[in-house]
Amino acid sequence: MFNRVLTTLGIASAGLLLAGAVSAQSTDMPRTAKGVPDLQGTYTYRTLTPLNRPRELEHLEVLTAEQAKEWQEFENRRQNRDLIIDSVGGAGYPPGVISYNNFWYERGVETIADRRTSLIYDPPNGRMPSLNVAGRERAQTRGENRRLSEGPEARSLADRCLMSGGAGPPLVPGAYNNNVQIVQTEDHIMILSEMIHRARIIRFDDQHQTRHVKWDGDAIAHWDGDTLVISTQHFYYRDNGRGASQKMSLQERIRRVDATTLEYDFTIEDPLSWDESWSAKFPMRRIEDPIYEYACHEGNHGLPGILAGWRRYESMGMNGDGTPKE
Repeated sequence: MFNRVLTTLGIASAGLLLAGAVSAQSTDMPRTAKGVPDLQGTYTYRTLTPLNRPRELEHLEVLTAEQAKEWQEFENRRQNRDLIIDSVGGAGYPPGVISYNNFWYERGVETIADRRTSLIYDPPNGRMPSLNVAGRERAQTRGENRRLSEGPEARSLADRCLMSGGAGPPLVPGAYNNNVQIVQTEDHIMILSEMIHRARIIRFDDQHQTRHVKWDGDAIAHWDGDTLVISTQHFYYRDNGRGASQKMSLQERIRRVDATTLEYDFTIEDPLSWDESWSAKFPMRRIEDPIYEYACHEGNHGLPGILAGWRRYESMGMNGDGTPKE
């Protein structure tokens, strides 16, 4: 799963990067031959700051430097898989076999620079809004489908190695592979995510199209001054871990902060999931490492085992989770 072999796409993208890069036209910001900001490069967006504000910090929007240091020490220890006892559980895991050990994780170890307690800044409480009635009904159906595991389509898109909630759209920091490569041409922006090897080809356009409905939606881009604005609609998936529906409308804004940092800011609107929009932002820091293949693929070898295990329990007169049928 974690064999890190440099992909052909990564090599080709690097070639495009070298071919497309031009000298900066000003001392403040590198620009392309067309005069727009040159955002190309490889970036990491890992951070210890969570998407939702933790309940224990709900009264704090921003931490002091001392508070941030204390919280970092606490959270890094809490999430350290090597310190979790299988029979007890922890860090969101129930008692049982804990997946992987800490060696495999590449999560951030520090808060973002401004020490906000959540990546979400709107609503002001720093948390995703509650699902509305339509969203809850869909979540219930999704949960029941996964519980029964009646076929591959009942499992999550991540289980099927099709998409990952962290790789976007939108990008959200996760446990590992929080890296992207951006390549620009005159007509397109490409964002290659290392997590489940997603390559989003985004065209500069002012009209959406639905001729080819995609897992990650139809994305178009334009420049608002020196900020890249990406609008995405018409999502194909019927199963999204954060609760969004096919009607989700996503706007991403990417701007250069300094020579090595981009700011990534997104807003989600989805009337079939939430009664209000929500927004989050965080930095993307330039790195010299290339993007590597995340060796996950549709038909994940673990998937037949998951489904076969459930069918075996059912043949024994038990529920798929091993509990006796009533």
